[in-house]
Amino acid sequence: MSTSDTEDVRRLTLLSIIFALLALIIIGRLFYLQIMQYDYYSTMALNSHEIYEKIHPDRGQIFFKSAKDGSEPPAAINTIEYLLYAVPNEIKKEKVLEIVDELSQALSLGEEEKNIILEKISKNNDPYEALAKRITEQQMANIKSFAFEGIHFTPGSHRFYPEGNLLASVLGFYGFDAEGNPKGSYGLEGYWEKDLAGKSGLMLGEKGALGSWITLAGRITKEAENGADLVLTIDRALEYQACERLRQGFKEFKAKSASLVMVEVNSGSILAMCSFPDFDPNNYSKVSNVSAYNNTTIFTPYEPGSVFKPITMSIGLDLDLVSPNTTFTDPCVRKMNGREIHNALNKCYGQVNMTEVLENSINTGVVWVEEKVASERFKKYVEKYGFGQKTGITLETEAAGNIDSLTRKGGIWGANASFGQGISATPLQLAMAYSAIANGGKLYKPYIVSEEHFSNGKIERTKPEIVEQVISQHASKLLIGMLVSVVENGHSQEVRSENYYLAGKTGTAQIAGPGGYLELATNHTFAGFGPASNPRLALVVKYEQPQRDWADSTAGPVFKEVMEYALHYLGVPEDR
Repeated sequence: MSTSDTEDVRRLTLLSIIFALLALIIIGRLFYLQIMQYDYYSTMALNSHEIYEKIHPDRGQIFFKSAKDGSEPPAAINTIEYLLYAVPNEIKKEKVLEIVDELSQALSLGEEEKNIILEKISKNNDPYEALAKRITEQQMANIKSFAFEGIHFTPGSHRFYPEGNLLASVLGFYGFDAEGNPKGSYGLEGYWEKDLAGKSGLMLGEKGALGSWITLAGRITKEAENGADLVLTIDRALEYQACERLRQGFKEFKAKSASLVMVEVNSGSILAMCSFPDFDPNNYSKVSNVSAYNNTTIFTPYEPGSVFKPITMSIGLDLDLVSPNTTFTDPCVRKMNGREIHNALNKCYGQVNMTEVLENSINTGVVWVEEKVASERFKKYVEKYGFGQKTGITLETEAAGNIDSLTRKGGIWGANASFGQGISATPLQLAMAYSAIANGGKLYKPYIVSEEHFSNGKIERTKPEIVEQVISQHASKLLIGMLVSVVENGHSQEVRSENYYLAGKTGTAQIAGPGGYLELATNHTFAGFGPASNPRLALVVKYEQPQRDWADSTAGPVFKEVMEYALHYLGVPEDR
């Protein structure tokens, strides 16, 4: 074989190897694309050749419920607003500046926003650019009148709260989660998210090259299921009057926070619930501190102080260990487990009866009652009243409070708890406990949603639910009389009404802090009910760290005004 023939063979061999290698590379690439990346490219094919369109359901709406005429004013509704977008491919370059100027005027845009729009619609070969959200019907009509090519609108549903800040802490808001998905948060919007959101539908079918449906290819359709509407127990008029009066005190007393909750004592339904500081759920992101989202009536447990004394007294009455006229001699100070318990301002009262113990808010007197009850029984009654556990209210972010100190050894823990120290409770828990005192001893589960209306026409109505018979009807009646005497003759005379006999108790409670209780800082509460002859409503008013000394000058007067308004509004006969 000649030298040239040998060279040709080598070249052919080299080419064969190269082609073989290329074939292996191609085969490997095909294997990767068709096998390893099958899911990815099949999804791409689906997007290219089929339609997968989510059909969005309407979010359920929320309504007040008038306690007078049954009307249902809206609290959270859906409105139609528009997304303004551009298709830069359709816009002529010589029209860009004119379009930007007209849009800026129609939308009242600043210079920075104007420049952003200019940049977006100036892009070459761009099929879509979102320009502005939440465009109103009027704004849309103005922009459409310019008849600009490449400027379009698409409608969308928007959550709207017609009452603004009113009821905000109860409603929560409808916004977006961390991944950018729409979602209800806090309050009703958060707790009832699944029911309010409804169920999305879908449409799946093939499209032809020109984008039209291929009828013979078939189509799978699942219709959306709209969210359920909620009808609340909250009366708009009561909510407005109660919250406005609470707000006035919040500002006047320069309090850190404020809470109010009004309950029908014979059902557990909530007629009003307020929390400050508050926010506008239409602009929920514009808050200086996210703590404004918290509903302090259910989210913020605190040491209630002397408003807990009637709870302790009710236990002694129920066990027939004391009566309103049982006498007690005040020792002025009690020493227990190396600690001392004093009365407020270190006062000493001598011989007094149990009614006077509540009238004068004598710490040593309720400690004496708690000792007669004994720690284990005292703890069981406190639990029966619902303290240390969530009430089950259908609102997001409810806290349980804490009564763990009652499990500790040593008499000091029960003694402190007897006058509301060393344990914590929420205003709602106190309102339900006072409702039980008022209605003959029945602890109801509180509820705030009266009816749920489903898209298929089904209606679910909430029925009152008794959780526990805490004390006897006899003990209840005795304590009602004692609490009327507290308002008429004791420290709570600021609450005395000319029209109704009201019953209740003040609480000016120290605030626990690192290393002990804070100096010159207290929480003020008034808890009570009315009218005493036939109790209808329980009401708790609380101010955190108001710049006043005692609750009878802060929470007390607010309680009186709100309670008198509510009883007159509901047509409850005067009983004085």
